[in-house]
Amino acid sequence: MLIFDGDYPMAYGAIDLNRDLTLPIEEVRAVQEGSREGDRWPADGTMASLPEMRKGKVAAALVKITGRIQRENSPIWGYRSGDTAYAAAQAHLAYYRILEIQGEARILRSRKDLSEHMQTWSEATSYDDLPVGMVLGMEGADPILWPEHVHEWWESGLRTINLAHYGISTYSHGTGRPGGLLPPAEPLLREMDGLGMALDLTHTADEAFWQALDLFSGPVMASHQNCRALAPGERQFSDEQLKALLERDGIIGASMDTWMIYAESGIDWGGDIPPRRSVFPREAVTLEHLVDHMDHVCQLAGNSQHAAIGGDTDGQGGNDGAPYEIDTVADYQKIADILDRRGYAEEDIANVMYRNWQRFYEQALPA
Repeated sequence: MLIFDGDYPMAYGAIDLNRDLTLPIEEVRAVQEGSREGDRWPADGTMASLPEMRKGKVAAALVKITGRIQRENSPIWGYRSGDTAYAAAQAHLAYYRILEIQGEARILRSRKDLSEHMQTWSEATSYDDLPVGMVLGMEGADPILWPEHVHEWWESGLRTINLAHYGISTYSHGTGRPGGLLPPAEPLLREMDGLGMALDLTHTADEAFWQALDLFSGPVMASHQNCRALAPGERQFSDEQLKALLERDGIIGASMDTWMIYAESGIDWGGDIPPRRSVFPREAVTLEHLVDHMDHVCQLAGNSQHAAIGGDTDGQGGNDGAPYEIDTVADYQKIADILDRRGYAEEDIANVMYRNWQRFYEQALPA
């Protein structure tokens, strides 16, 4: 079955972690030097590369562009100015563009692009030579230096934005920093509305979440977000927040990050996150636990049309931070087997694996 990965910060792995993701996964994992964060996220745990995505029938993914400004008490690293955050994000954009020129990827800018691409994958008997589809999204809006600047990014192919990542962005409070929207957010959301940009509410602090929903009338979703009812903590969404997204026909992608799945993690996301293995063994979080989050969304919705995969593939640190059965992105196929064992019909399984994201972008992308 095809897969649409709802969140893959691919350019971060290629540029910031210095990995050649056009290589087979075994070759990517063999390279241990040259990564700025290699000691923390070693290459031998890499979950995805383009050949591995094709092997796993990952037809398309929301791939991310990032460039965060460092602010006082920020939970994680960032650049010292918006100018450098913008420049770093432009490097991420350039990476996706060169993959498209080389025939490795196809940037999905419109509904027509998406429809043609998914039809090609649906009809194919071999995926080895097919480009992987990529919808471009921004993880934290700091590279948008002023609200009207979003027009430049739209023309470059950007189609989704979440306002903040970890900490406080130019526009909003995010994970680990409770609070609302900041003054530039309202004009940015207005510009996004006018363009037809989708709003990704992942990482948005609770107060800012509700404010953004009130201000923004366009398509909304959560690319990689789990359920607070199953894994307590502000990084996950409450049932009230999930229901608000469902009312707007949003999609919720379940994240593979085990910190967001493990029910007893107890972290507050506002400071240093301890090593996982000091808190729980890898086998403590399985794909069954991940599917619990998908099923919770289905039960809230009363159907299978809103739950999806939101891998945060390699963004959570590689396979050591993924559920126990996951070695590479190809193992996402195992989700379908679990859903089948739980009694989900084939159509419902296809919805979760790829059709929900496909449907969302068929409506959200420009005609």
